[in-house]
Amino acid sequence: SPIWVNAAWLAAVDAASLDDAAAKGLSFDKAADVLAAEAANLGRKREALRWSSFAGRRRAFQITAQPLEGGGVGVWTEDVSELEELREALKRHVEAHDETLNHIADAVAIFSKTKRLIFHNTAFADLWGLEPAWLAERPTHAEILDRLRQRRRLPETADYVKWKASELDRYEALDASPDDMWSIPDGRTLKVGRQVHPLGGIVLLFSDITGELRLKAQYNALIQVQQATLDKLNDAVAVFGADGRLRLHNEAFERFWNISPQQLELAHDFEGVVELCIPRLHDMGFWRELKGRVADTDPAARAPISGEVKTSDSRIVVYQSRPLPDGATLIAFGDVTDARKLESALADRSAALAETERLKRDFVGNVSYELRTPLTTIIGYSELLERSGENLSERGRSHAAAVRSAATQLARSIDDVLDMAQIDADEMALDLADVHVAELVNAAAARRADEAAAAQVTVKVEYPDDIGVIRGDIKRLAQTLDHLTENAIRQTPPQGTVTISARRALGEIQLQVSDTGRGIPFHVQAHIFDRFIGRERGGPGLGLALVKSLVELHGGWVALESEPGAGATFTCHLPEEAQGAAGHPELGF
Repeated sequence: SPIWVNAAWLAAVDAASLDDAAAKGLSFDKAADVLAAEAANLGRKREALRWSSFAGRRRAFQITAQPLEGGGVGVWTEDVSELEELREALKRHVEAHDETLNHIADAVAIFSKTKRLIFHNTAFADLWGLEPAWLAERPTHAEILDRLRQRRRLPETADYVKWKASELDRYEALDASPDDMWSIPDGRTLKVGRQVHPLGGIVLLFSDITGELRLKAQYNALIQVQQATLDKLNDAVAVFGADGRLRLHNEAFERFWNISPQQLELAHDFEGVVELCIPRLHDMGFWRELKGRVADTDPAARAPISGEVKTSDSRIVVYQSRPLPDGATLIAFGDVTDARKLESALADRSAALAETERLKRDFVGNVSYELRTPLTTIIGYSELLERSGENLSERGRSHAAAVRSAATQLARSIDDVLDMAQIDADEMALDLADVHVAELVNAAAARRADEAAAAQVTVKVEYPDDIGVIRGDIKRLAQTLDHLTENAIRQTPPQGTVTISARRALGEIQLQVSDTGRGIPFHVQAHIFDRFIGRERGGPGLGLALVKSLVELHGGWVALESEPGAGATFTCHLPEEAQGAAGHPELGF
């Protein structure tokens, strides 16, 4: 029990005197009595920190028990509430700071003034692959470096002892050291930062920037590829950012506006670039329109535009602007002066060709029609002379027949020229109707019977009984068979045979004219359907070309099979329903 107390003790227990406190059994803190007993028994000073409620609030007291000379124990109680609150606040702050460091990606290690590890975050252990239990033993900085070197996780160096000493010498530095780059053997690149710790020692920060460097290299390579690509373009291209600054341009842009790279570098934004371009394009309204496309934040205002302008040196320039996904705007210029001149020249040439074609058609038509009248007269009089009987000698009638035959052949040739001209002008229309194929074939053979008899050639027809009908122009189909049959009779020697046949296959009708003549040489076959290929007996050589055109008008096509000395076969492949030239678009050019 206390034998003496001061006034503060009495005030704390709310007693008038020590006797009053003893009578009421009052005590400031039971722990003080226990601590005094321990000090008396042990014979040395004892201390303890106690939290207790005092004056309506929780307070901290530092209790000290000291043995006194001559016996007894002195007990001192000091109110250290503010100090302890500050100490707890600092502890919470340190814990929060440590917890924050444990959640960042960078590796952090803090070493004390004695170069011993006092803190590391989780990322530090993960980065270096060090065991948490070993790190918890608080190794020194030198021990950590040695272990990392043993595991080949430090930069390769020729003199490790010297390098290690330089690392440890940084504890003596008063200011933060500049960041280092460590390239370690496993291929990673680390950025190492060092800071002086406020409580002494040093803070190390390690950042793995391998991915960042790789991305930066890829980005730089991409920019270089973009720049190289732009430089290969003929159009002048410039890219402006949303802030109006010039980001990219190609060499063609410099040449187009006659600007040096140094001038563009000094200009650096849209307004500066426009000042350099104005000497060649004075239209300020044009430049204001383009500026709106570059600087306006409204997406609608940045919609793509394109157009043409004329420069002060009389060039015709096409321009276009295109918004880019990152908010930048691409502007391109192209010189189309030569292209416009060429277009104009081509238009003039096309008009001249059209006029020439018209004049040719008119000439052919006029000449052909002018020839028809005298030819009709010649044919009429020659037929009259042939029927004059005894009034004309046999030799004279023979001459009249020859005149009639030649005039008739000339009239047919004129008709061929007119038909071809009509086809070229795309003015021939088919008169479509149902055509009985058997009647078509028989009629073709009958029309050539006299000619075949004179040439001592047999004309045969072949077709199945159910050949049926085809949709087509009977006049043009008959004209096609006439040309093919006439050509076959002409190429067949006496006692030979010409066969006109028809058959149905795969949705088409095949009209075929074959002969047993001398055949067609291979070098001629490739051009057999060309116009004006010379024939052995007169005419402009339009017959087979006209056959090809008439069949194609029906939507079909013509094929030739021939070997020299083994005759020839012409086959017209005609759809059952005439489709016109649209049936085979590839035949339309």
